[in-house]
Amino acid sequence: MLAVGQSFPEFQMTGVVSANIQDAFIDINHLYAAGKWQVFFFWPKDFTFVCPTEIAEFGRLNAEFSERDTQVYGVSTDSEFVHLAWKQQKSELQDLPFPMLADIKRELTQALGILDKQAGVAQRATYIVDPQGVVRFVMVTDLNVGRNPKEVLRVLDALQTDELCPCNWQKGEKTLEIGGAA
Repeated sequence: MLAVGQSFPEFQMTGVVSANIQDAFIDINHLYAAGKWQVFFFWPKDFTFVCPTEIAEFGRLNAEFSERDTQVYGVSTDSEFVHLAWKQQKSELQDLPFPMLADIKRELTQALGILDKQAGVAQRATYIVDPQGVVRFVMVTDLNVGRNPKEVLRVLDALQTDELCPCNWQKGEKTLEIGGAA
């Protein structure tokens, strides 16, 4: 699995950005948000139960990510047409403010090492990538356990300080002085 400190792979996928078939699809590649922080979160399958709870919460927090000059992407191995159908059917997904990427060739999930060998789908993984394209945070949970998007935002805040941040640190709190334990 791709780890902290490594370069995030180049990619090109179709993104779903609207529930309207006329303007739903755009091509998105690794240059789409170049120079920005980026959060990639992967879910196993569309039309499931845990996934929409996470996707909707990332959607609710998107303005906070944007305030931090961060582009959010949701990704699964389903096609753009499945994403669109799910978006149209599930009210909490209809107005998502970030692209749902279709990794149907499984190129990005394989490059990251997060393709679940038994299920053949993306593991429930999250990556924070800095403006230079370097992975700064990785988290993978069991396929049955949803992640906490607020924690992803907290970690992003900590990374953006470029300082030592203690356990449970929150934006606005003091960071550790140089010489503190890392």
